[in-house]
Amino acid sequence: MFGISEFLVALVAFLLIVQFLKLQWAGRQLPPGPTPLPFIGNLWLLGFKLHPETLEKLAQIHGNIFTLWLGQSPVIVLHGFQAVKDGLTNNPEDVSGRPTTPFFNEKASDKGIILTSGHTWKQQRRFGLMTLRNLGMGKKGLEQLIQEEARYLVEYLTSERGQPLDPSVSFSQAFSNVICAVVLGHRFSTDDETLQQLLEANDCLLKSGGSLSERLYNTFPWLMDHLPGPHKKMVSSHEFMYRFAKEEIRCHRERGVPDEPQDFIDFYLAQMVKCRDDPTSTFDEDSLIHTILDLFIAGTESTATTLRWALISLVLHPDVQGERKAKEGTHLDAWHVGSDPVLPLFIRQM
Repeated sequence: MFGISEFLVALVAFLLIVQFLKLQWAGRQLPPGPTPLPFIGNLWLLGFKLHPETLEKLAQIHGNIFTLWLGQSPVIVLHGFQAVKDGLTNNPEDVSGRPTTPFFNEKASDKGIILTSGHTWKQQRRFGLMTLRNLGMGKKGLEQLIQEEARYLVEYLTSERGQPLDPSVSFSQAFSNVICAVVLGHRFSTDDETLQQLLEANDCLLKSGGSLSERLYNTFPWLMDHLPGPHKKMVSSHEFMYRFAKEEIRCHRERGVPDEPQDFIDFYLAQMVKCRDDPTSTFDEDSLIHTILDLFIAGTESTATTLRWALISLVLHPDVQGERKAKEGTHLDAWHVGSDPVLPLFIRQM
């Protein structure tokens, strides 16, 4: 008779064989590439990182168009200028979609803008761009709002003169408030607890991208759902931001959509009513929630990071900061965080 240990070994062996055959079957319609192993694909061959040198060697073996398996997800690699040019110009529709993963498939559910493709992406993106332009994006209508946040930011930095500080936090607060004002119709005070939680959740989701915990989740989603670990923080961060957006929508609905919409949520709710009987419409509350998250996540970190790089440039070139600041002794190269200067801190972070 088989004991428990023998049964478990047999079960694992069976699952490995099934997974291997499944990958072989799925790869029949894909370009050639290195043989994937069950569950981890070609991650072992890549050292769990995408190094250009490794891709160069694989291209010499399998050609300029080959398939890699990152876990259970196939990735088509175009190597070299000609392969990339042909892919983008001759087959634009085939390379225009977003890669999907089990984590974001479960959380985004083909909603919003960033993680969608095809009809949904086209409809949501077109509406998003049109609405943001109506709200002043790229026009002077948004200038006053940005100047207001810039004034709060300058006042904060001025109040901390001579004291150790990390300005990256205040940068994120300022830009997130611009997004909140446009999308939600209001800003938060810099010491608001909800704003702090939003920024922490946003930071967690961005840092988790490409992390080991995310790769494990995407490789074994059914298993990781029942195990503790850093991926649980990813899930809780997404759930917090989801609840936040849902609550903002509820408040807007209770207030009622005005005759002249004041923010992105107002415009979207009006569009939902307008497209109520359109069977091709992708406008619903869940899509609105994920679009809010897309705008917040993408609009906050990208701009704050750009400003941090600008700050580094000022540190390296203090002569461009202006004669008045030089006389007051407020050169950015005199700013410190604890015992470390700002410049090394930012370089370590990026």
